[in-house]
Amino acid sequence: MRILIVEDDSLLGEGIQAGLRQAGFQADWVQDGVAGLNALQAEPFSALVLDLGLPRLTGLELLRRLRAGGSTLPVLILTARDTPQDVIAGLDGGADDYMIKPFDLGELGARLRALIRRSAGGAAPQLVHGPLVLDPAARQVTWEGRPVELSFREFSLLQELLLHAGTVLTRAQLEARLYPWGEELESNALEVHVHHLRRKLAPELIRTVRGVGYLVPRV
Repeated sequence: MRILIVEDDSLLGEGIQAGLRQAGFQADWVQDGVAGLNALQAEPFSALVLDLGLPRLTGLELLRRLRAGGSTLPVLILTARDTPQDVIAGLDGGADDYMIKPFDLGELGARLRALIRRSAGGAAPQLVHGPLVLDPAARQVTWEGRPVELSFREFSLLQELLLHAGTVLTRAQLEARLYPWGEELESNALEVHVHHLRRKLAPELIRTVRGVGYLVPRV
């Protein structure tokens, strides 16, 4: 799950990015509204963490432009503005959630997982696919009740495929969702992760759609 953070405070932005990465998210960070809007138009993200008091383009204006363009991306406003009028303006402006600084990183992660679940059409905290159960909060996977140990990237890939079960995801789409800016990507990395998941879980779980990408069928 790839998250974009738009926060102009350097210390806070770095802290949120590090905390979300530690919680299992792929997190990218920019420091002004224009950079945030450009990033959202260029890259796929699972959710947006948005400050309001941003340079160049305010958080509310970024949000308005995002929604005016038809985007349904989950947006969580994270700000020091704590009056009821601010909260109402943010939610009525198109935000899905609103958190006030100071905040707890664990709560931020939980709220983001909930927003992403709902945007994918689910409400249950776990992703269940036949005998496979993936728990995003605990970062655990079981197959037929047996724990399966996955690497960080294998877990993230499996989560993306399950969130979009029934939909073919191209290699480019998966790589964009799995690798934040600045990370080296080997040419065959995705194929290696798919191979490992098939070996650890079941060969038929992930289908290759030749010339297109990968698919976890609906059950």
